[in-house]
Amino acid sequence: MRLSRRTLLAAATATASLTSASPAQAAHTRRRTGFENLAASGYEPLRGRKVGVVTNPTGVTRDVHHIVDVMHADERVDLRAVFGPEHGFRGTAQAGGSEGRYEDPATGLPVYDTYLKSGQALADIFTASGVDTVVFDIQDVGARFYTYIWTLYDCMEAAQLAGKRFVVLDRPNPVTGRAAQGPVLHREFASFVGRQPISQAHGMTVAELARLFNGEFLTTPVPLETVLMTGWRRSEFYDAWNLPWVPPSPNMPTPDTALVYSGTCLFEGTNLSEGRGTTRPFELLGAEGLDGRWAAAANELGLPGVHFREAYFAPTFSKFQGKTIGGVQIHVHDRPAFDPVRTGIALLVTARRTWSGFAWRPDNWIDRLTGSTRVRTMIDAGAGTDEVVAGWHEELGVFRRIRRNYLLYG
Repeated sequence: MRLSRRTLLAAATATASLTSASPAQAAHTRRRTGFENLAASGYEPLRGRKVGVVTNPTGVTRDVHHIVDVMHADERVDLRAVFGPEHGFRGTAQAGGSEGRYEDPATGLPVYDTYLKSGQALADIFTASGVDTVVFDIQDVGARFYTYIWTLYDCMEAAQLAGKRFVVLDRPNPVTGRAAQGPVLHREFASFVGRQPISQAHGMTVAELARLFNGEFLTTPVPLETVLMTGWRRSEFYDAWNLPWVPPSPNMPTPDTALVYSGTCLFEGTNLSEGRGTTRPFELLGAEGLDGRWAAAANELGLPGVHFREAYFAPTFSKFQGKTIGGVQIHVHDRPAFDPVRTGIALLVTARRTWSGFAWRPDNWIDRLTGSTRVRTMIDAGAGTDEVVAGWHEELGVFRRIRRNYLLYG
């Protein structure tokens, strides 16, 4: 194929970080995301295909060009559509919202809303778009209840129903891929914050999850191709890659948020604030009537890798909007030693013991987040952190054995 000046410029943009002569960037030339490897291949897996992309603002290159803009400018890719998840393709919607159906002003491409759509309804959207290959590129944060991995699952299922190929472009798990942690979802508690029985912190990349979904959960596997990273090690945190952090959702502003999220998101299932409406969501937790006794009780546990600071703050939206409340701020000082799920359980236990106003959300949302009634009922019965954590030991062991079959990196 004859390459036009437009094609060459787009290719240069996509791979700029791989060819730069600066020492800082040269140190990372051995590390490539799935998209970087896709671009370096000349988009070989997409050649001759009509392509649609499931993505959001995190689908960027090292120099923060969005992959949709890059591929749209490249004649080697026949890009036909974009599919937006929760918060939308360009990321303008808050939690529980999306951007709807529109034409993207930057590219003129049709953008389809996939949020809360699954099965045949989502398959019909893929069919209507005219694509034959669906590409997925979204930054995950490693927690079962972060909805983008279930967008991945729903899109894989729908692509199979619609007779489409499915390509996953891999990105790092920002909180490492060392281990699976926490309770495993029981199927009767399946929802959009957990479709299938995986652990609360899964310790996998999206490409590994796609292989797991295809091999264990989809009734009929989708034709799946994964474009892997180069150079990722399971022990690495996000900052090891020198990649820009684009918030995957409005309340995931930094990699520090992702580090604690798989534990402290459990406070969404209580009457305490999980820090929404502050600059440190999921690191700040609190309620009216809480004081320094909570931080003191949590610090007395000696949990590895973390300290708790007595904190007071006034959320600008969500729970306790405009009110000054008390609670804790989580300070992780040793990331490899820190266990976010155990820490989240310990904070629930100590909050209930130190504050008489503690209550679960009336709809028992905590059961959806933890995957069963066990955590809630054990804490209500007075169980301590060690006892609650021991309650999921057997099921976690089973999931870890299954998980090993789908890991792609050392």
